[in-house]
Amino acid sequence: MTFSAKKNTFLFLAFSLLLFQKTPAQFYNLPNDYSFSLLSEKKLGAPDSSVHSGIKPYIPFFSKKYEHVTDTHHLFKYIVDDALLDIVFNTHVIKVEPKAEKFKLRIDPLLNLEAGRDFANQKQNRLYNNTRGIIASGAIGQGVYFETMFAENQSVFPVYLANQSRAGAVVPGQGRWKQFKNVGFDYAFSSGFVSIQAAKNLNLQIGHGKQKIGNGYRSLLLSDNAFNYPYARITQQWFKGRVQYSNIYAVFMNLVPASLKINPNAERLYQKKAASFQYLSINVTKRINLGFFQGLIWQAGDTRNQQHLSWQYFNPLIYSNLGSYSLNYKNNLLLGADLKMKLSSKVNLYGQAMLDGLSKIDTIPHGSGLQAGLRCFDVFGLPNLFFQAEFNKVSKTAYQNPSQGWSDQSYTHYNQNIAYTPGNGTELIIIGDYKYKRFFVNGKYNYQDVFYSAGGHYYTNIVTARLGYLINPAYNLNLSLGMVYRKQKFSNFMGLNNETNYVFLALKTSLYNLYYDF
Repeated sequence: MTFSAKKNTFLFLAFSLLLFQKTPAQFYNLPNDYSFSLLSEKKLGAPDSSVHSGIKPYIPFFSKKYEHVTDTHHLFKYIVDDALLDIVFNTHVIKVEPKAEKFKLRIDPLLNLEAGRDFANQKQNRLYNNTRGIIASGAIGQGVYFETMFAENQSVFPVYLANQSRAGAVVPGQGRWKQFKNVGFDYAFSSGFVSIQAAKNLNLQIGHGKQKIGNGYRSLLLSDNAFNYPYARITQQWFKGRVQYSNIYAVFMNLVPASLKINPNAERLYQKKAASFQYLSINVTKRINLGFFQGLIWQAGDTRNQQHLSWQYFNPLIYSNLGSYSLNYKNNLLLGADLKMKLSSKVNLYGQAMLDGLSKIDTIPHGSGLQAGLRCFDVFGLPNLFFQAEFNKVSKTAYQNPSQGWSDQSYTHYNQNIAYTPGNGTELIIIGDYKYKRFFVNGKYNYQDVFYSAGGHYYTNIVTARLGYLINPAYNLNLSLGMVYRKQKFSNFMGLNNETNYVFLALKTSLYNLYYDF
């Protein structure tokens, strides 16, 4: 199986058909902005929900009562008599839905127009982001759903984010960049997927995008943190929807030359590595869901960038490759499990466990990780008041390359971790969010204690807050005033303390997650 992706031009069609007799007006189904998706999470957190929420984007196969689970804009519905105002405040900009319902198409702008100041940086305190793009989705009959997105960006970031982008050669979550006006970054990204409901119990997808496994803000198993990648996903459901099984095949990239001899007259090619993931989700009861995970990063391409895959790469059975390769083989095998408990319709507990090795290999000790979290909806009886607390702990050498050879089988893509985001260590996250009609306010606090290569730790405190107004819920266009305060201290180098005090105003289409909290 092969995939290809060319810079800024890969516009693959899109994801996830929901198996209903009459498909409703569908909201974009890529891993959605965390704050906006809380309205869907509230539905999925109720004991009567049978949707398997541990893998995103969701595929709720069976029950018609979940037909709006990804169509959250109906929760904000207002009556607007003027057709132009309705386009601005309620509906998609371009909407094609013939009466026969054989074909549906929706097209909207993708924007992030942001301007602000970093009051902690006197040398470069004027910051901005300029994102322009389009996003479209549609359906062909009752069996095919597609989605595509493209955006072009120019940004001047806070110092910590600019330093990270330069060090890793990528803007976090958004790919490689070129210099823009001495201090800025110019970059583009695209994604898309197509989904076919091949049978009642079988969904097939192929595309270029991201997946996420877990119920928390972070994922220790597979996150939507890194850049988009080509993938194929096969999802099955059995026993009246109580069991869901997903196979994901992907291709990641190491930003190192694909061969030892570089042709100066040709565009640089980078080293590819194949990956395969299996996720088994079981609704043990109406209130308890268990998930089991296996991820395997296979040996990267050779010095000619040719991939030599064994038949086990296509093996669809979870944990079966553990017997062939074990946790200490050069192919990077990671095992995991997650749990979701619905104590009530308003209170959910969740957690994850990860294991990435059992003994030393080439001086690299074993890796492991744990997550525990609490989510509360309608806190104190106030509708749409949300609270979340999450604790993550990841050992120092988790996700690393098990081989010290030329190729790199680390759990990474485009110099970014494809699982846990901030860096290995300990993290506490507290999130609050409140929505009243179209107004919203949210805040987040991160405390991180992270290992770094010089043998010490750095400690980071991040406070993020936003106050805003939802202009159009069909594609989550919103206007917000926000702030980011970040303070970082190093245990070994007391003079290298970093501080950011960024205040901004933004007009944004919030459809996907960007993890700048590290």
